[in-house]
Amino acid sequence: MQRKFVAALALGLMATTSSAFAQMPKFANQGVTDTEIVIGTHQDLSGPIKAYGVNGSNGMRMAVEEINSSGGINGRKLRLVMEDVAYDPKKAVLATQKMIELDKVFAMVGTLGSPTTLAPQPNVLAAGVFQLFPISSAEFTYQMDPAQPQDRLKFATSQPYPEATKATMREMMKRTKATKPCVMYQDDEFGKNIYTGFMAYMDEAKMKPASVTTYKRGAAEFSSQVARMKADGCDLVFLATIVRETIGAMTEGRKMDFNPVWATSAAANVQDVITLGKETVEGLYATGLYETPYEDLATPPVKAWIATHRKIFGGDPNTQTIYGYNAIMNFACYAKMAGKDLNGATMLAALESGKGCADIFGDKPLSYSKDNHLHALTAQLHQIKGGRWITLSRELQM
Repeated sequence: MQRKFVAALALGLMATTSSAFAQMPKFANQGVTDTEIVIGTHQDLSGPIKAYGVNGSNGMRMAVEEINSSGGINGRKLRLVMEDVAYDPKKAVLATQKMIELDKVFAMVGTLGSPTTLAPQPNVLAAGVFQLFPISSAEFTYQMDPAQPQDRLKFATSQPYPEATKATMREMMKRTKATKPCVMYQDDEFGKNIYTGFMAYMDEAKMKPASVTTYKRGAAEFSSQVARMKADGCDLVFLATIVRETIGAMTEGRKMDFNPVWATSAAANVQDVITLGKETVEGLYATGLYETPYEDLATPPVKAWIATHRKIFGGDPNTQTIYGYNAIMNFACYAKMAGKDLNGATMLAALESGKGCADIFGDKPLSYSKDNHLHALTAQLHQIKGGRWITLSRELQM
């Protein structure tokens, strides 16, 4: 079902055929020597979503160490250049320019955030550098225009926010029997993608939201939005928020004795929401793409991975660690598939070959084609119960 949906989405949004992308993009063909491959990423290591960036970057470093200690990629060591952009799109543009022009990266891999990936994306593609597996579910990370061959340089591994949100809302309404659903979203590319999915469900159900509120990226105060939702009688609130915004909105709700069903996207499905929010966030529902790697529930390969993380970083990994780790491992898989003569053309051929790259976490192997540059991870439904993210559904109906 998921494959059929992705194919339909590709056809509907991009109107592509196998001949539509006959023109090859231009490639920078840089960052590859006889001894190493240089790739770049930008993360938030000091800003509002550093809980994401620090854990994701730890996963990336784990992957690089694992790859290099196992002989590298067809005999070449992998070098990762990482820049802290503090979830600031302007800083992301400058950092990306530096990595392309000075560090000569072959690809940008696993960049964090929708607004911070979107801002430098035109420069990345124009330079002939791959944009691979960003930690974002926004549609611009994979949509292609047949008139723009450089679009073939971007590949995504996620479940798009609009489709995942629509599926989550459908399941939440079925479970809760809510009659006055509402949405609060961050007023940027990230939030608007989720709002689109929320409204798609409203259209499907022939309903209108009881309340729609927004906030600016970086906001720390949500009393006016929550007061409005309470006044509008919301009994289910979908939050297009990240970590501190999720906690902030729910905290305001508790203060005002406003206790709807709270739900959110995969962006807030992180252990830090529980660690920082404590009992305030108990009961929160969220879309999930990976299950939180709790050791007592893990498979043997994941248990070994958790042990390695503890040895290196002194704590437990989370889902963001998985995103970062998989981004690098997926790059390595396709770069190895491209062969000893690694360049833009051979890498693109490997990525578009339809051959899969599997992970240790149980998702379906990656698979792309010339017409489809999205590998849609299976959308799940999770809920915080007893201080843990518990899986309620391992595959939502899309």
